[in-house]
Amino acid sequence: MNILSGQDDVDIINLANLICETSIAHINLIDSGQQRTNFKHGIDADPESRFVHFGEQTMARPNELFVVPDARHDVRFADCPMAIDGTQICFYAGVALVNAEGDTLGTLCVIDQVPRELTEDQQNALWALSRQVVAHVELRDAVDKLESNTTRLRKYQSQLEDYHRRLELTNARLRTLSVTDDLTGLNNRFAFEEEFRNELARAQQCDSPLSLLFLDADNFKLYNDKFGHPAGDDALRAIARFLKESMRTSDFVARIGGDEFVIILPGTPSESAGMLAERCRKALESATWPERPITVSIGTASLDGRTIDTDTLISEADQALYHAKATGRNQVSLANDLTEQDRLVCASHLPRVLSS
Repeated sequence: MNILSGQDDVDIINLANLICETSIAHINLIDSGQQRTNFKHGIDADPESRFVHFGEQTMARPNELFVVPDARHDVRFADCPMAIDGTQICFYAGVALVNAEGDTLGTLCVIDQVPRELTEDQQNALWALSRQVVAHVELRDAVDKLESNTTRLRKYQSQLEDYHRRLELTNARLRTLSVTDDLTGLNNRFAFEEEFRNELARAQQCDSPLSLLFLDADNFKLYNDKFGHPAGDDALRAIARFLKESMRTSDFVARIGGDEFVIILPGTPSESAGMLAERCRKALESATWPERPITVSIGTASLDGRTIDTDTLISEADQALYHAKATGRNQVSLANDLTEQDRLVCASHLPRVLSS
């Protein structure tokens, strides 16, 4: 923003001419090369080139008003054509524009084609006008710096916002990685435990049903031993795809390790959970597999009066899965259907490692 421009400098120049009764007033700012001149009576002049001798003399005297009553008879301007012929500069009075730090910013001067002297009031007025010019220049510089700082601040703010966006994306990716199973792309054990705590709390608060399925591929160690781990990985990915595509959008599917998967069924009572588990088992049994058929055993557990925390419900689903595998595999076992004897047998074998 250019403060000393337009009406500002025109007003100062007009005041200088009016107060000093001259025909030319000139402001030259050496820091920016800016200069404003007001000529009266149709005088044609190039102030930058023609006033240079006078301006140099003015700036050499920063603490005084430099006055040349009649330049035609002043030896200091003997080589100045305009002073010699008197057609442009005869009288000159100028003051250096000096800021509070003592830096010379330029000059303010009045010029006439006839000899003259300035009264004390006129001299004081010229000094006052010079201070106004300095104030305008300093204000201009302050505004320029403010705008520059504002521009830099906006740039930094934009960079900071971009950094935050990238940080949020990175955190989102890290969050996804932290809750995602690398092999299958399903949710992992950490994600399951967090989700299950939330779903159980919600179900207990709303008095709504909740069920849990534990699913384990049958004889999967033999599958890996016979066909190799790459083939086993392909089979696990295929099971994961099936579970993800066949379950309801409200269901939560996760791989919690090895060939074991878990499914959270919000709003699902025991009977419905058993039906969903059986449908899933049959679909996997009848699917086409590249090496040999793969079957699964499934244990289900549902929220009831005995279930007060996640560990209890997980333990019941685990017992039901163990019962399904121990009694022949490729079947669904409901925790609610287990006898006390079944529970004692299953509990005696837990914690277990179901690798077959």
